[in-house]
Amino acid sequence: MTGQRVVTKKRAVILLSGGLDSATVLAMARSEGYSCYTMSFDYGQRHRAELNAAARVARDLGAIDHKVIGLDLDGMGGSALTDNSIDVPEAPSEGIPVTYVPARNTIFLSLALGWAEVLQARDIFSGVNAVDYSGYPDCRPECIEAFEVTANLATKAGVEGHGFRIKAPLQNMSKAQIVQAGVKLGVDYSLTVSCYQADAQGRACGKCDSCRQRAEGFQSTGISDRTRYF
Repeated sequence: MTGQRVVTKKRAVILLSGGLDSATVLAMARSEGYSCYTMSFDYGQRHRAELNAAARVARDLGAIDHKVIGLDLDGMGGSALTDNSIDVPEAPSEGIPVTYVPARNTIFLSLALGWAEVLQARDIFSGVNAVDYSGYPDCRPECIEAFEVTANLATKAGVEGHGFRIKAPLQNMSKAQIVQAGVKLGVDYSLTVSCYQADAQGRACGKCDSCRQRAEGFQSTGISDRTRYF
């Protein structure tokens, strides 16, 4: 897929981390005829290489505008992704993993909602997934549904009858199904970074939850993954 920008009156804000899932969601939104406005967050994550990946994906998939919002979630800590004193687990664990970032998705959706209201966009796309969600409570369908209710209660647009929809098209898809969908839409997954502890060059560890799920998804489809490892 090329980076040609197609501007339509049908606008959407897409949360774009730079990983496999969000790249697929951006391609899906574009295929549905949306003018896509992408938003990423520099929140103190240890895998900041994902920000460069997000910029590459946004450009390659023709985003109209790409914003990077700075947040100080590392100042709050409490997660292996924002606190370097907490190791990223390299083996499967039970319950909510230490890579959960407190309130992260709620914050991200709230800021995407603000930009959507400014843009007069009615739809917000997120790559959250309930099948491979690794125990994250803010990836569950009921969380997304509840946020949509809040979005329409808490905004001028919502009160005036111009409501918002929070779309999570990957919600019930396996990682293999996500890969297959993205390939059909021309996503160049070599541009993406999924690893929770990727180095500055975007090379992956191959051991964390995200790396394992990505590898399993590609292996299940028989599609080659061009992820680079350190």
